[in-house]
Amino acid sequence: MTFDDFDLDPDLMDGLDTMGYKTPTPIQQQAIPIILDNKDLIACAQTGTGKTAAYVLPLLDKILHTEQGAVNTLILAPTRELAQQIDQQVEGLAYYLGISSIPVYGGGDGNTWEQQKRALKQGVDILIATPGRLIAHLASGAIKLDGVKHLVLDEADRMLDMGFFEDIIKIVGYLPKDRQTVMFSATMPPKIRSLAKTILNEPEEVSIAISKPAEGILQQAYLVNDEHKVDLVKHILKHGNYSSIIIFASTKEHVKKLHKELKRGGMNVKAFHSDLEQVEREDILREFKSRQLPVIVGTDVLSRGIDVEGIDLVMNYDVPPDPEDYVHRIGRTARAASTGTAITFINGKDQRKFAQIEMLTTQEVTKLANPEGIPAGPEYHPVIRKKRSGGGHHKGQWKGHKHKGDKKH
Repeated sequence: MTFDDFDLDPDLMDGLDTMGYKTPTPIQQQAIPIILDNKDLIACAQTGTGKTAAYVLPLLDKILHTEQGAVNTLILAPTRELAQQIDQQVEGLAYYLGISSIPVYGGGDGNTWEQQKRALKQGVDILIATPGRLIAHLASGAIKLDGVKHLVLDEADRMLDMGFFEDIIKIVGYLPKDRQTVMFSATMPPKIRSLAKTILNEPEEVSIAISKPAEGILQQAYLVNDEHKVDLVKHILKHGNYSSIIIFASTKEHVKKLHKELKRGGMNVKAFHSDLEQVEREDILREFKSRQLPVIVGTDVLSRGIDVEGIDLVMNYDVPPDPEDYVHRIGRTARAASTGTAITFINGKDQRKFAQIEMLTTQEVTKLANPEGIPAGPEYHPVIRKKRSGGGHHKGQWKGHKHKGDKKH
């Protein structure tokens, strides 16, 4: 299949050529015809599969054949980084179309608010927004959404994780009932199903590799205690052949500490976390994308907010708290059918969490021997307990082993 098979507008095809799009990905092959056919859609696709273009392309084509004036399409995203990223992709694909878009998100100063307000009053075809800031603009009367024909929820699972369920329902209340609604999510837990039933109308369903990392990712892990993690990071960065690296830590404190230690070791690295001003975060991402900055240390705010091809190593300094966050973190590498490496550090108390990741992804990750001079942590003997059925163990229970010295889980 090629993009010619979708019978898209010639000017839109020129935008595709300019952006370097060659062959539609599986999610694009399945989602684009459904959206062009005006059907509601709930799509489950992992990061890096081309899901943004899967909805942007057909919606741009539809906007071209619609009378313009009011906001035609509303795209909701969980973070400002993702909203900016979507807007950049819209701008590229719509380069020859004369279709306007604007990202609306929180942060910044009063000038940012006023700039957004003026732009909204001037009118825009595609509005890309984070829920909280959009509600604030709706409350101020800066914008009306009664002409919206298409609603997209991108990374819907992340929005619900961040507590945006009520905000989403409130925003939907401003929209006409006669609209097309498209929902994209990397995972499909029950709460997503519940939201879909509430706001979608007899949706088609597309599912691509639910909760599984991309095949091009080489997954590895080390068993290491916290006091030796910094030395292990330094060893990997010094001896590994990696040029573009993201290191994830689960807290801002860990990010700041690791950043300080690596800077002290003479490495070109910057920290990315929510304490930074928006302009600082944008500068860091710009340097990273342009290959001026080889290493970023960040919290999970990065796992959904960065779209950079060519990242060859993702390192989990801490095991993420949620197994699905692991999929999002390591999905930063091996994007667009490329390859990459994901390395996770597992201490004694995180063994159970990592075992749950292996169960979710149905993949056993290779545990590597620690380099010389870096002591190994506790052996990998996770204890996974499931609910009991009757008097015995639940079928399929992974009992594991309790390693002497491990804490109870």
